[in-house]
Amino acid sequence: GDIGARNATLSIMVGGDQNAFDACLPIFNAMGKNVRLMGNAGFGQHTKMANQIAISSGMIAMCESLLYAQRVGLDCESVIQVLSSGAAQTFSMSNYGPRILKRNFDPGFYVEHFIKDLGIALDEASRVGLILPGLIQSKMLYDILAADGKQKLGTHALMLALEKLNGMTKTSNEEKKA
Repeated sequence: GDIGARNATLSIMVGGDQNAFDACLPIFNAMGKNVRLMGNAGFGQHTKMANQIAISSGMIAMCESLLYAQRVGLDCESVIQVLSSGAAQTFSMSNYGPRILKRNFDPGFYVEHFIKDLGIALDEASRVGLILPGLIQSKMLYDILAADGKQKLGTHALMLALEKLNGMTKTSNEEKKA
C-alpha cells in the first residue's frame, strides 16, 4: 500500500516482455522487495486484482471474527493472539487486529484506493464471466464506509461499517478526523 511504497517494501507484480522487465528490474527493486514477472502485458494487473480480492474477503472475515468475539465477551487481544498462531492467521489479523482494538484506523492503504481497486476487479471479473459474491459484498461494505465519510481511513476501518451495521458503534480520535 501507500506505506509500502514509501518504505520500498511493496510486492510488485509485472506483466510484459522479459527483456523489458530485466531492464526495469533495478527500478522495481528500489520500490519493493518481492518483484515478479507474472507473464504477458496485463498479467501484473490481473495478479494485483487477485490480491485485492483475497484481501477484501479476508478483511471481512477478520473484522467479523473480532466483532463476534467482542459481542460474546471474549478478550479480543487473546483472540487475536490465538487466531494469529493457527489456521486463521493472516497479515490482517496480526497487523490490523491490534490496531482495531486500539481504535487506530490510520491508513496503510486508503479505503478510497481500495474501492477503486475493487471496482476494477469487479469489472474484470464480469468481463471474464465470473460472479464473485465475496468481492461484491466487500465492495458494497467499503462503499458504505466511504459514504459515511471514512474514505481516508485504512482498509481495516471496515470494522466501523460492521459495528454500525450491528449497532455497536464506538468513537475514536481517528474516526472523528475522517
